[in-house]
Amino acid sequence: MAKFVSYKNYFLIAAPNMLDPTFARTVVFLCEHTESGAMGIVINRTMALSVANLLQRLDIESHLETLHSQWLYDGGPVQMERGFVLHSPKQIFHSTLQVSDRVMLSTSRDVLEAIGRGESMPEKFLVSLGYSGWSAGQLEDELAANGWLLAPADESIIFDIAAPKRYEAALSLLGITDSGLDGWTKETGHA
Repeated sequence: MAKFVSYKNYFLIAAPNMLDPTFARTVVFLCEHTESGAMGIVINRTMALSVANLLQRLDIESHLETLHSQWLYDGGPVQMERGFVLHSPKQIFHSTLQVSDRVMLSTSRDVLEAIGRGESMPEKFLVSLGYSGWSAGQLEDELAANGWLLAPADESIIFDIAAPKRYEAALSLLGITDSGLDGWTKETGHA
């Protein structure tokens, strides 16, 4: 039996042969990966709802005008009614998972309240509804079928690059361009 390798703090980059429309051309930031399964957040698919709209729906006061132009992300098909905040590590909230030295994942209301107040909030953040999840062995099977490319995560892609450009930016971590994937097939392998 092969030794388990964790891809926590990696990007899963959908390969051209990814047949699931939920994940076609997505970049997933893996927040957790153990032998029991994996979970991550899609970082390049926005929703037609702003962070300010979400805060209003949750009766959280919002003082920052910029939140009206900051979009929510479709983090994945699991628990779409639940919020997940990827953020820089300025502060720990009630429910925070340290993914790396530079990226945290918080799921408690206090992170949204801090963002709404504009005080004691993370310097950089991305708010998603839902997450992407895999049961034990499922992600490994998808990787073996060449459905995903893997690259060590770069937090600047999460926080500093516009969402529509994140797929190409993640590919560039592997030295690949989007047009360089034109000949990709399931049989030819992967990077």
